[in-house]
Amino acid sequence: MRTVLVLNGPNLGRLGSREPEVYGTQTLADLERDCAATAAELGLAIDFRQTDDEAQLLAWVHEAADRRLPIVLNPAAFTHYSYALHDALAMRTAPLVEVHLSNPATREVFRHTSVVASVADGTVAGFGVLSYQLALRAIAALAEQTGG
Repeated sequence: MRTVLVLNGPNLGRLGSREPEVYGTQTLADLERDCAATAAELGLAIDFRQTDDEAQLLAWVHEAADRRLPIVLNPAAFTHYSYALHDALAMRTAPLVEVHLSNPATREVFRHTSVVASVADGTVAGFGVLSYQLALRAIAALAEQTGG
């Protein structure tokens, strides 16, 4: 069974209580459960992680590159300014889908730029928890296309 890293950046550990009008009321544990169910349906396993630490996120991306693991990534605020994350993701060796619960393009101007998008296979945004399910489906399809 192919493992997919589902990586979540800063403040996503606060889902359910952080701006529910923007991010919904599901907790990170709820999101992990939903992702695991979708992954199982697709014949995938997930390794679901969250950190508020940029260095930790970079270490996980390096691990994914070394292990040739696909990534579903919600970089959260790192989306908009972390060139270190961009550079780490550019070394990827498997599919990468950027994901966001909200649609950054409809929010504050500083959220309109993603330094991750140019190194991702694609971005799914604005569909709440469905964004993750769609991203996992994209990963499954990309892995099938590339034989991985």
